[in-house]
Amino acid sequence: MPAQKTTLKEFESVYPKLEEAILDHARSYKLPQTELDWFKANLEVNPLGGKCNRGMSVPDSVSLLLDKPLTEEQYFASATLGWMTELLQAFFLVSDDIMDGSITRRGKPCWYRQDGVGMIAINDAFMLESVIYTLLKKFFRTHPAYVDLLELFHETTFQTEMGQLCDLLTAPEDKVNLDNFSMEKYKFIVIYKTAYYSFYLPVALALYQLNLATPKNLKQAEDILIPLGEYFQIQDDYLDNFGLPEHIGKIGTDIKDNKCSWLVNQALEIATPEQRKILEENYGQKDDAKEAVIKKLYDDMKLKERYEEFEEKRANEIRSKIDQVDESEGLKKEIFTIFLEKIYKRSK
Repeated sequence: MPAQKTTLKEFESVYPKLEEAILDHARSYKLPQTELDWFKANLEVNPLGGKCNRGMSVPDSVSLLLDKPLTEEQYFASATLGWMTELLQAFFLVSDDIMDGSITRRGKPCWYRQDGVGMIAINDAFMLESVIYTLLKKFFRTHPAYVDLLELFHETTFQTEMGQLCDLLTAPEDKVNLDNFSMEKYKFIVIYKTAYYSFYLPVALALYQLNLATPKNLKQAEDILIPLGEYFQIQDDYLDNFGLPEHIGKIGTDIKDNKCSWLVNQALEIATPEQRKILEENYGQKDDAKEAVIKKLYDDMKLKERYEEFEEKRANEIRSKIDQVDESEGLKKEIFTIFLEKIYKRSK
């Protein structure tokens, strides 16, 4: 039987057991009931309710590597690693929303804006990160790759935080300075802030789970997944402006939020002095009319065509890298093809 794709329902069915293991661990320290209830709410509101694409990529990748459906035991192990990825994401999002002063997340008020939470959310974010290691110890302590898994989570966390630091210093919402922006900075931000934990981490976890990871196949995976992750973020930036709100499910705010996005960096690279002046005067301001000026400028500069050209070029580069994957090393080309197919020409 060939590989099998997991469903969100199947993936979510593993979580209660993990949540119970985490709460049991807290109970072993006699955490008082009020605080235990708070912790439980944190564990139920923040990691749940998303699409779980990152987490579900772990069992999907494990099944592809084995080329068959997973046994119950294999599925539980891979879904547990997937949930650790989702806990890492939850830790980033709770913190990120505070730093960005965001209002809603997944259609509800951000955690720090919920009743009585406020800045307690900072500690809640730390706790979401810590429980990754509680679960690793409980379920993978005797796994031959235990130390590699620990190091991978620590390294990915640091990479994401470096990306976030660069993002926060390059594009503060309240101070617009386009001189800070550059394609080089942009590339650093998206690779470290998004590509490592969203694309490389799930596949590396799958390789470690099956004891297939070698320096060579991890490097091959990284060489494909990082450019793929960068492409995904560039596409996100493109859709923020050119995507239809009914497709992407939200109204783009990158222009008003002074985001160091791919579009503004492309515009800065090709702008005439007059166009540069328009960018300086209108970008990054909470003003509908100024946003409209930038949107028109993007159209005049043919950024849509520029993106489409980039997309074809990047997709072809990734396809040729996939063709070169050495399957004798334990990797499967199909893992990467599936990632690429999910992204290529998506409209949401």
